[in-house]
Amino acid sequence: MGKVLMKGNEAIGEAAIRAGCLNYFAYPITPQSEVAEYLSRRLPEVGGVFLQGESEVAVSYMIFGAAAAGERVFTTSSSPGISLMSEGISYIAGAQCPAVFVNIMRGGPGLGGILPSQADYLQATKSIGHGDFRLLVMAPAGVQEAVEMMMRAFPLAEKYRNPVMILGDGLIGQMMEPVEFRDDLRIEPTNKDEWATNGMDTRGDNRRNLVKSLYLDPDELNNHNLRLKEKYERMKREEVRYEAYRTETDYRVLIVSYGTMSRVCRTAIDLLAEEGLPVAMIRPQTLFPFPEDAVREAAAGKSCRAVASIEMSMGQMLEDVERSVQGKRPVRWYGKCGGDVPTPEEVIAFVRSLID
Repeated sequence: MGKVLMKGNEAIGEAAIRAGCLNYFAYPITPQSEVAEYLSRRLPEVGGVFLQGESEVAVSYMIFGAAAAGERVFTTSSSPGISLMSEGISYIAGAQCPAVFVNIMRGGPGLGGILPSQADYLQATKSIGHGDFRLLVMAPAGVQEAVEMMMRAFPLAEKYRNPVMILGDGLIGQMMEPVEFRDDLRIEPTNKDEWATNGMDTRGDNRRNLVKSLYLDPDELNNHNLRLKEKYERMKREEVRYEAYRTETDYRVLIVSYGTMSRVCRTAIDLLAEEGLPVAMIRPQTLFPFPEDAVREAAAGKSCRAVASIEMSMGQMLEDVERSVQGKRPVRWYGKCGGDVPTPEEVIAFVRSLID
């Protein structure tokens, strides 16, 4: 199959099907409701299950049930909906079940607005729910990358038996771009019979599989959390993804940006290069694990004077950038979080102010 022109939200739904996921439970909320609209028609065509829950809370536990049985399952939502799912996500992580969550972010706090925003960075990477757990978080910058991340998300969730989140802003969900669904990205699940509650008859095994997150003995709970911690440390070793842009030049400013905002920054960098002012960018493709080493090494470039965290939030990524740079260069923030996307001209003016 060649490339087809698709809206981001619809491409995300189709990518899940192509990855072998036929279970989708969701509750509608803009700006991602087209995913549910698309899958309500598409999933029955391929023998899948579409179910609209009565609330986001209910959806999160539907996801838990299907994931515990070893089924590939996912949901999509937006900022307030993810907040409501956070309790269920904590249970899923604590019980070590694989599942995929997509957050097409809207502005906040509160009801906020449905225009593009990156206001859920901290929620996704630091505070998605109660307890000592982390998500593997990926951030696409376009529809094709969203498709590829979706298809990779399911085997990654199964590899770590952990929830994976795709974090995109409203533009990712609403824009239309040519996409290709690569067959090589479909990886069939393995080893689920070792842990899933999929029935002893199915497994041909008399051993009972118990999925739980309750550990009343303090030592047992501590050891459980140590095992989870080692899993997250393994993610840091094996799953860091980023794009380095123009880092081979004698850049004077290093930009760190992700998602749609990074596309604006790329345009600004190209325009500045035409004027003879070299600027480089590190674009995190995984927000957890964050590409700390890549940012640190790029910031240490001999001609680099400053580092800029440019994002559609009030500086939520800034602390990760500062932690990576470790004081070797001044780090500054620029961004908006009301629905307006900063323009290339605004980014250029900010970069010039850093140099001046």
